Amino acid sequence: MPITKTKLKIQLSKLGEFKQPKLNLEQYPTPGNIAATILWNAFMLGDIEDKIILDAGCGTGRFGIGALLLGAKFVYFVDIDKKALTILKENLKQHKFKNYQIINKDIKSIKKTDFKKKLQTIIQNPPFGTKKEHADKLFLEKAFKLCDRIYSMHKLTTKAFLNAIVKDSKFKVTHYWDFFFELKQTQAFHKRKIYRIDVACWRLKKTRF
Repeated sequence: MPITKTKLKIQLSKLGEFKQPKLNLEQYPTPGNIAATILWNAFMLGDIEDKIILDAGCGTGRFGIGALLLGAKFVYFVDIDKKALTILKENLKQHKFKNYQIINKDIKSIKKTDFKKKLQTIIQNPPFGTKKEHADKLFLEKAFKLCDRIYSMHKLTTKAFLNAIVKDSKFKVTHYWDFFFELKQTQAFHKRKIYRIDVACWRLKKTRF
């Protein structure tokens, strides 16, 4: 076993986060304990170790780095924001990984040809679509075209809508985990230090019929 769940949580919590999060990109980092739980579940289901992983909308890279710590064969980090990728590079320096590639692109323009290796698992915490309507849907629809196995985080209030999209795209929900997501006070209009929302992670798998 590459690393324990407890050590994974500790390592993820040490990673640098956004210094000035961009509101339009909904840059809220996944809390270390939640990221560790999702990654550990994926690891136990055989979707991480020795697999080719995409961290879509990677931000500062918490999911992708966690996947590398759990023995991923290769990780692609994709994000539109160069400043986020600068922090990602600093986070990667905490380790000696060589089996990764960073791609600075909008998820809308990503194609299978951007990846020299065939993707086996996508893990993503896309924008929730609060500031840019259907931003979460865009990430999902792109993931459906790129890979047969997806872990994707969304607000719990979108559950019915998300399940309908999944079914229409010939995928199925195999697992589902819900969490309290704590968003720190990062914007001037935030009136509280911590905002708590209900989120969930869906494990999606392409159907064979």
